[in-house]
Amino acid sequence: QVQLVESGGGLVQAGGSLRLSCAASGRTFSAYHMGWFRQAPGKEREFVARIIWSGGSTYYADSVKGRFTISRDNAKNTMYLQMNSLKPEDTAVYYCGSGSRSGYDSWGQGTQVTVSS
Repeated sequence: QVQLVESGGGLVQAGGSLRLSCAASGRTFSAYHMGWFRQAPGKEREFVARIIWSGGSTYYADSVKGRFTISRDNAKNTMYLQMNSLKPEDTAVYYCGSGSRSGYDSWGQGTQVTVSS
């Protein structure tokens, strides 16, 4: 089982930027696809972005496309989410997940992102 730890969340004004990190340990990081999800108060967890094991392919939710960039450094066992042009509606707890084509089998504890208007 992999352990995932998110960091980098915080409070930022609308239009600002944050970079989230997800550090992995416990299994071969480079063998697994990774993704970011978020959950706002009173809402279900939603997909944000994903990146395949090699980093060669990424996919984004329409709501973040053009503003967020997902990346990974397999040498550092870490995934990132660069978030630019943040909006109040981006406020949520952000979670990273690890898995395969079958789905995600491991999750981090989450990091809070709050965007003020």
